[in-house]
Amino acid sequence: MYNNWINSYRARQRAVGEQLCEDITDWQVSAEGRHTSSGLRSAEVEALEAMRDDDIADALDAIPAANRMTVYFADVEGYHYREIAALMGTPVGTVMSRLARGRKRLRELLADVARDRGIGRDAGKVQAAVPLS
Repeated sequence: MYNNWINSYRARQRAVGEQLCEDITDWQVSAEGRHTSSGLRSAEVEALEAMRDDDIADALDAIPAANRMTVYFADVEGYHYREIAALMGTPVGTVMSRLARGRKRLRELLADVARDRGIGRDAGKVQAAVPLS
């Protein structure tokens, strides 16, 4: 029951606000045109570049872009499979496969980093020590 409430709360937080067209004046429309995002980098790129750890950033860059974005949407943004499928325009099964492959590859790439930092006892324990989901 509690998880259902959390899921619905998160969905409401991500929902785009609606405004009736009658309430928008011409000066608001023209002012909004000055705030377009053309030429700006995406939020995903900003978030990945803002990471302080070069090892993690390198590991993320090493996995295919589709898998990287799927992992980002699931593990950073907290989207569900269906929401990711809608965002990426792919079937839910494809999202599940990309997420599994992306997480597996990240675990492989970050196993040595975790071991060097003393996280987990061995590479098999990295999954529990460095949560990606």
